Amino acid sequence: MAVNYTPATKVLPVDGIRLSTHAAGIRYEGRDDLLVVEIAEGSSVAGVFTQNRFCAAPVLLCREFLKSHSPRYLVVNSGNANAVTGQKGLDAAREICAELASLTGVETEQVLPFSTGVIGEQLPVAPFKKAFPATLKGLSEDCWLDAAKAIMTTDTLPKGISKQLEIDGKTVTISGMAKGSGMIEPNMATMLAYVATDAQVEPALLQSLLKQATDLSFNSITVDGDTSTNDALVLIATGKSGVVVNDANQPEFFTLLNEVCQYLSQAIIRDAEGATKFVTIEVDTAPDMETAREIAFTIARSPLVKTALFASDPNWGRFLMAIGRAPVKSLDVSKLSLWLGDTQLIEAGEPVATYTEEQGQLEMDKLEITLRVSLNEGSAATTVWTSDLSHDYVTINAEYRS
Repeated sequence: MAVNYTPATKVLPVDGIRLSTHAAGIRYEGRDDLLVVEIAEGSSVAGVFTQNRFCAAPVLLCREFLKSHSPRYLVVNSGNANAVTGQKGLDAAREICAELASLTGVETEQVLPFSTGVIGEQLPVAPFKKAFPATLKGLSEDCWLDAAKAIMTTDTLPKGISKQLEIDGKTVTISGMAKGSGMIEPNMATMLAYVATDAQVEPALLQSLLKQATDLSFNSITVDGDTSTNDALVLIATGKSGVVVNDANQPEFFTLLNEVCQYLSQAIIRDAEGATKFVTIEVDTAPDMETAREIAFTIARSPLVKTALFASDPNWGRFLMAIGRAPVKSLDVSKLSLWLGDTQLIEAGEPVATYTEEQGQLEMDKLEITLRVSLNEGSAATTVWTSDLSHDYVTINAEYRS
């Protein structure tokens, strides 16, 4: 059950984007598992992809196609990752793109493929070919929530959001959706996510804004420390609103984009496999950003920390253990302070005399927990979001392929 997360009942259309889903039977029966997204001609498209060395066939093609072509379609399937499938997997992904291209009158390289699901199984092409005509016939601007459901695997709820702002008297919309629940440790982006805006953004700037937003959102979450073979995040700017993002309005546009990305990335943590806690880890006054992030992620990845969170056990020694083993160049523990929610545990490297177990228990009993570490060695700060580690996480992953 997702932690304090209620999915949106409406995700606003973005002018220049049409979507359609279909039950193609790629792996699942009785549910939509295929998504096609149509992108208006002249749109800018940016993407970030997994750094896993066993990256999936669709990731390889996306990287290749984006270098020289302006995408017109995205094709996404759930249930089969088409990862570690060799040349056959590449051939299948390319054939799927070619088929959709032939039906829509675009070049093969203008179709970007995405897959999510089980690794190591060959992706069947026939279900795509059979489903494409009906899927294309169903293209609609108002299909974001259906699309978010179609790309789910172990997710329990669809993840989507819209934000709007007014620039120069015109309304700009940013809408997004994501899937992800396990195998979440960002290393570029994470999972699958698609964000679109009707603002006009030059391609190089769009890529830069995406990278910045990713670092503050999808690159700041972890469920289990595992980076997927298929992670991809795409940002599309159709320009249909007539608003051009420039130096003057870029800060407010980026703020909105970051809000969308942070909402989606945090939704993944709230819906993490077996999660019962949503955990915010803040590290501040660090000597540099690398130190801050290493400490935050070391805490967030620790199985002992995560199981203590699941048990609501205020065993703060586990937090210090994780901090102390973080792979940082230097750490003066005599300067360190630590808070669990509003309760201070450590001051200048030593336990706070007034702390009581009852105070810690009150904080750990909450569904949403904040852990703050002050290093008092500089001005760098970061925030990372994670979940606890429950019995259900083990069960879900032990039974994933059955």
